[in-house]
Amino acid sequence: MLSTYQYPKFAYRQPPEIAENRDGHYPVVVVGAGPVGLAAAIDLAIQGKPVLLLDNDDTVSIGSRGVCYAKRALEVLDRLGCGEEMVQKGVSWNVGRTFFREEEVFNFNLCPQPDHHRPGMINLQQYYLEDYLVQRARQLPNLEMRFKNNVIAVAQDGDKAALRVETPDGAYTLTTDWLVVADGARSPIRHMMGLDIEGKIFMDRFLIADVVMKAEYPTERWFWFDPPFHPNQSVLLHRQADNVWRIDFQLGWQADPEEEKKPENVIPRIKAMLGDDREFELEWVSVYTFQCRRMNSFNHGRVLFVGDAAHQVSPFGARGANSGIQDTDNLVWKLKLVMDGKAPPTLLDTYTEERGFAADENIMNSTRSTDFITPKSTVSKTFRNAVLGLAEHHAFARALVNSGRLSVPSFLTGSRLNTADADMFAGDMVPGAPMDDAPIETAGGARWLLQALGNRFQLLYYTPDAGALDAATVQALTGLADCAIPVEAIVVAERGSAPAGLKTVIDSKGRIRERYDLAPGSAYLVRPDQHVAARWRSLDAARVRAAVARATCNA
Repeated sequence: MLSTYQYPKFAYRQPPEIAENRDGHYPVVVVGAGPVGLAAAIDLAIQGKPVLLLDNDDTVSIGSRGVCYAKRALEVLDRLGCGEEMVQKGVSWNVGRTFFREEEVFNFNLCPQPDHHRPGMINLQQYYLEDYLVQRARQLPNLEMRFKNNVIAVAQDGDKAALRVETPDGAYTLTTDWLVVADGARSPIRHMMGLDIEGKIFMDRFLIADVVMKAEYPTERWFWFDPPFHPNQSVLLHRQADNVWRIDFQLGWQADPEEEKKPENVIPRIKAMLGDDREFELEWVSVYTFQCRRMNSFNHGRVLFVGDAAHQVSPFGARGANSGIQDTDNLVWKLKLVMDGKAPPTLLDTYTEERGFAADENIMNSTRSTDFITPKSTVSKTFRNAVLGLAEHHAFARALVNSGRLSVPSFLTGSRLNTADADMFAGDMVPGAPMDDAPIETAGGARWLLQALGNRFQLLYYTPDAGALDAATVQALTGLADCAIPVEAIVVAERGSAPAGLKTVIDSKGRIRERYDLAPGSAYLVRPDQHVAARWRSLDAARVRAAVARATCNA
């Protein structure tokens, strides 16, 4: 039991397959009601697909577990309808500080630009995120959740997957056209299917201690190398909701996990850090090791793996849940098009290609962070300490300090779904880039660009005056809605209103024009997951249709 949070108990209900002594069939089944599985199920339901979510438990995660949620994950959660609750409850931060012994040697700002809707990062206990996602899932009539339903066998043929599910009332069988697996790092389903996962296990242990206390520390990420209160090791401090503070103590590989978790061993470590006068209450304790590894392929016929079931990284950099949520963001729109018969199944291969690239990027950065934080030889530790000693005074050394490079979204510039630039553009919004946000004004009530985007292909067309569009341009833009895969045209302007049938977005501070390097006539094709697919300096409907075909493997 926690002093700051009461765990919900989700009701078990007898499945109709048992009550009616029959097998069931569902278009999509998602296994695992953690953050990633819930995000996948919600996204599918929002996009009109009936979905069944199975979980072997009946509550949210025990302990705070994942606590850091990055800007891009928050933007995805906004699209799913529960980002605002997260930000309101969580602790927002952008600044991180790194200390060597007692001196600050490095700091960073995750969101140095003004006029973004979401902060670089929020801290919030994972049980809150899961709670909010369950509440959101219950609002969707085509999403059924079954708790205490444990998948014990999986098989598949060419056009479906079959599951055997154990419940308190016995077992039943169901089939599904598509199975999305989000059952965690140990993934029983991955083991049932005999699938590979390869990588590296790191020989170190860390103690997580969540403590409840009132402290005046700034809302920042603080990381210490070799502090006087925990010599020769590292310590990380984060503030969470409800005056809960997360402290991570590096222990070394030889530490006994069960001994280290005992309060008589945890409390002295915390007092050494905070001082004897600081009152605190121990909330939750865990000891963990970690690994960096991934499956070779995330899609296997009718079975699709997401989140920790597909790939795992060390916790330094907050890449776990953040990357898993981005997996579902990448997967679901593709799966919808395949289910609707508007794209070939080969589109799902690009899920592995794109998110496999992101996993490799995360594993590389996570491994580099871990090697810097936990050097495995005297030479590497001497080099690490020399870098830290120089970093306080020398910029070149600060660039080498790595206390966990924080999660940022991957730029999918090498994706075969992109249409390469034929025109010159400045800035970062290249084909494959996750879209930058910006403040807007619109008749629909959206105040941020990303609030007006998502769940469909859309074309942003820029003109200074939306009311001055010529007839040919209006016809070309409105005609995109009649494509085999419809494209919604959005006119980005400084003033005016486009004719009926076209949505207008007013670039209220000029940030869209600035961040997307817009000139009159510029057009951006954006994917349902708010990534740039193509861009041009002039509108050509035929080129837009060709880019959509390429982005859906229909070319």
